[in-house]
Amino acid sequence: MPRRKRSKLAEVVDLAEARALRRLATYREKMGQALDSNRRAIGRLCSIGALFTAEGTRVGRDLLLAHQHLLRVVALLERLSNRGDVPAPRRPTQVGALFSELDQLLDRTSELTTRTGEYWARLRGD
Repeated sequence: MPRRKRSKLAEVVDLAEARALRRLATYREKMGQALDSNRRAIGRLCSIGALFTAEGTRVGRDLLLAHQHLLRVVALLERLSNRGDVPAPRRPTQVGALFSELDQLLDRTSELTTRTGEYWARLRGD
């Protein structure tokens, strides 16, 4: 009996999963940049003593709120990547809702950070 050549099995790629993983990586990158920016701004507020003025205190509160939003983003990303305490959602509507919440949190964080930038511009006299 002649020997049959075995064909290599093709690897099946789940495109939805690949897109979700790429999307998670993008969110992680955005979150990392936002966290770094937030930490630097809080540190600068403290180092120049602006935190102890009325406007500096408001900016500091905004930065802390932005930080809380970013911590929620971290928790959502962990959940979506199935690394958190709560299992990742399976239904597309649930996944979509979490990504929508991520977008809202990052948008709100951006707004708060923009206010901080305006404050820095006023301090510099721009």
